[in-house]
Amino acid sequence: MLRGFLMLAAFFGFTGVALGAFAAHGLKNRLSAEYLAIFHTGVTYQLIHTLALFGVALLAAHIPGRLVSWAGISFTVGILLFSGSLYVLTLTGFSKLGIITPLGGLAFLLGWFFLGLAAWRLQAA
Repeated sequence: MLRGFLMLAAFFGFTGVALGAFAAHGLKNRLSAEYLAIFHTGVTYQLIHTLALFGVALLAAHIPGRLVSWAGISFTVGILLFSGSLYVLTLTGFSKLGIITPLGGLAFLLGWFFLGLAAWRLQAA
């Protein structure tokens, strides 16, 4: 899982920076201030959880069990659903994607829960 999570972190980090630059330079005159703020929220959450995914990759090499892997999978799903739905919403105006965004937020929460549970089990061991 180390290689897979590191590659995902690199991909999401690269695309997060690229999308942030795209919004700042290419979208500022095309989107409303509200939609730019929504797009920025997607980029922010993507980059924060990219760092979390990077940490998960490093932890996966040292902590046995599946909880750390589940955290990484949850962070990945969260980025795709939460940030991805915000990008599509702002670029297309397709507002029905608002139903998907909270599922991404839930995936982020699950990722942090799994990470916390993995830490808790380390203390008990």
